[in-house]
Order: sequence, then structure tokens, then C-alpha cells
Amino acid sequence: MDALAQLAFAVHAALVRIAATHDLSIVQARLLGILRDRSPTITELSGFLQLDKSSVTGLVDRAEERGLVRRAASTDDRRSVHVVLTTTGREVIDQAAPTLAGEIALLVADLSPSQRNRLSVLASRVVAADARRRGVDPVEFTPVAHAQVS
Repeated sequence: MDALAQLAFAVHAALVRIAATHDLSIVQARLLGILRDRSPTITELSGFLQLDKSSVTGLVDRAEERGLVRRAASTDDRRSVHVVLTTTGREVIDQAAPTLAGEIALLVADLSPSQRNRLSVLASRVVAADARRRGVDPVEFTPVAHAQVS
């Protein structure tokens, strides 16, 4: 368990460094990462970020002021809005993603390709199980291509 915690700290430190180079807090970087491939409601963002709705509303307000996100009316429910990346927000996350991928690649560089694949699959399972426990759709956290893990 200690190694898993240390890995989480190493990944978090990489995220903090990368976010800072784009003048983002870690939570703002997480927000943009979530919005990269989905347009959730504030309530859904609360679940993803594990923050209360008022905190997420403030986070979205600040990101909107910076031109990183915008609110879009829901076609399903007039009372809710979806949060969507703007072109500027997409540019920021698209610039940060390769840097993060490089940092993660360095962390796992000493593993063989099959070990990296196994780690990825197992980490996805852990994250999906955690999402289910928190009432978040685990499909949002599963990799596109699943490898077999025994």
C-alpha cells in the first residue's frame, strides 16, 4: 500500500508542476481534464471532482472568467447546464496532455511493456471501483482498449 501511495504522490506532483506551467491550480487542471472528452452538468462534475456543488460552481465561474469553459443549456432539463471546454480551454489541455504523458512515461520507464499494460489495467479497475462506490458512472474511467489481466 505504501508503494501505491508513493505512486499517487509522484503523479500528483507531476500534475501540480504541469498545471502551474499553465497558470492553473490542480483542481482547475482536473476540471479541464474531465471536460476533455465529456460535457457534464455541475452535479456530475461534483461527483467526478468529489467537491460540493457550490465549490464546483465557483470553480466553473473562475474558469469561465478565464475563457477556459462555458456553460451550455441542457436539452434534457431546463434547470441544469452542461460545462463545455472553449477553444482556449481545449488548447490548454491539449498542450498539457503530452507533457503529463511524458512524465508518466518516465515514472514507468523501468517496466516492461506488458508490466505497463498490466499496471494500466489494474489502475483502471481501482479507479472504476472507487467511482462506483462514489456513485459515479465507472464507464467514464475505463480505458478504451481492455487487456486481459489474470
